Amino acid sequence: MSEPNTHRAPGEPRAPEQDITGQVAGENGVVETETGMIDHGLSTDGLGTPALEARGLVKDFRGPRTGFLRHSTFRAVKGVDLSLHRGRVTALVGQSGSGKSTVGRMLAQLIPSTEGTLLLDGTDVTNAKGNAFRRYTNSVQMTLQDPFASLNPVHRVSYILGRALTIHGKAKGTEACEAASIELLKKVNLNPPERYLHRFPHELSGGERQRISFARALAAEPEVLLADEPVSMLDVTIRKEILDLMDHLRSSENLAVLYITHDLGSARTYSDDTLVMYHGEVVERGSSAQVIDDPRHEYTQRLLAAAPNPRRRREEQTRRGDA
Repeated sequence: MSEPNTHRAPGEPRAPEQDITGQVAGENGVVETETGMIDHGLSTDGLGTPALEARGLVKDFRGPRTGFLRHSTFRAVKGVDLSLHRGRVTALVGQSGSGKSTVGRMLAQLIPSTEGTLLLDGTDVTNAKGNAFRRYTNSVQMTLQDPFASLNPVHRVSYILGRALTIHGKAKGTEACEAASIELLKKVNLNPPERYLHRFPHELSGGERQRISFARALAAEPEVLLADEPVSMLDVTIRKEILDLMDHLRSSENLAVLYITHDLGSARTYSDDTLVMYHGEVVERGSSAQVIDDPRHEYTQRLLAAAPNPRRRREEQTRRGDA
């Protein structure tokens, strides 16, 4: 697939149908770009400047050597555009290997992008260094898929949160850090907080560890929270609690949230907008209701068909029984 460009000029006609994946009609404002990306049209009226915006993000990884002093190159992300607004959740959906977690890591600047531009509150921070980079890391925080792997097992919760508070300049000294840590634990609904403050990660459940990860991210008082598959390693009974927490923090802290997931069902429930990734490209985007209730791209349709759906299963059983 060619590299996508999610921008189109006003009045630009719908591109011809592509032979790679699904076709789309032009009704209801739905547009298929020249690259085959289906755009339902995201309304940003009244949202102001995005807290974080990415334009044309590209990431190449070096592959095995193909000749003398030559290496092959694998393009994992191909020209991704997205905007994150405060008080809103944007879902980035795709199967494993689609490039969605790589996008999250580039947005957190854990890995450098090969091409593209990052804007924080409208300011170009692509090559930020020194104080500008520190401000960026204060403003953009990430929680990882495996909370146990992201928490140092030899340190207690008090140290994990206290260190984050100290690094980001939010508290100084043992007493101040402990008081601030208690407030962070309250924010993520770990009550009473004193029960958790002196525990090690292995003494916590998976859901509690993920809450600690959220608390550590909040220690920086960020504008943007990048949540990379925050519930994929948790029991089904705990997932809703963590997603409810994410939604609560979005509202109470006025965060711009990127929810990276392979679950279209939770994206429909907890996100305002949804972008679907396939082979490193965004192939469909729009409001979550539009994308999931009226999918136009063949890949989005396949994702929905693969998701467990008891109602659809009952309908199929009824049809077979009638036959």
